Amino acid sequence: MSKAPVSSAASTSHPIHQVAVLEARGLAKSVTSGSRELTILRELELAVHAGESVAILGQSGAGKSTLLGLLAGLDDPTGGELMLFGESLTALDEDGRAALRNGRVGFVFQNFQLLPTLTALENVLLPTELSVLNHRERRAREWLARVGLEQRHDHLPRQLSGGEQQRVALARAFVTSPELVFADEPTGNLDPHTGERIIQTLFELNQEQGTTLVLVTHDHALARRCDRCLQLVGGRLEAMDMAEAVS
Repeated sequence: MSKAPVSSAASTSHPIHQVAVLEARGLAKSVTSGSRELTILRELELAVHAGESVAILGQSGAGKSTLLGLLAGLDDPTGGELMLFGESLTALDEDGRAALRNGRVGFVFQNFQLLPTLTALENVLLPTELSVLNHRERRAREWLARVGLEQRHDHLPRQLSGGEQQRVALARAFVTSPELVFADEPTGNLDPHTGERIIQTLFELNQEQGTTLVLVTHDHALARRCDRCLQLVGGRLEAMDMAEAVS
């Protein structure tokens, strides 16, 4: 029998945490390496509730980025079920998953994934192209201003520092006012000072928008800011004492 989804005590006491926006039930992922099958995730359970911020930690190679890709519907599991906003991701094809995510899910990647031929403003505008948002360019400019880049909107990524590129990525992730944001090592390529600025910006946006955050990170300072810390061990998630994230 599989375990109940890893959840938080806060989910039963705080109104914003009443609804599960993301659930993994018996999630499994295996890949073939040569003649061997490598199991990355096994019977993994998770429930993330509206407004929560959840940090997923683990050693390099534990499968954290693989897990994030599965939770976001960017990759297919080999077993189990994923629910996003109450709908089964595993029952949808790629187009269906994209339609479900459209305008409701944002992404912040470790390597930024900005399109090199587009300006900062054009990169931020990308998630709005298929949305019904009004005044798209004004919103994109406002978000660039929110992250302190109002003077850099016409710069290409190569003309921006790593911290500036990550701030463009944050603006892009939040421009549609998403319900859920996935972030993969959002401070991994940054110096400590810039990383702290990114953390502060990320959680300011989270608190103001009520956006659910799921973060993969090695950064304990970032993890401590989250409502909940989970550790990926042996292909499964385990609850982690917040004090452990300090060490």
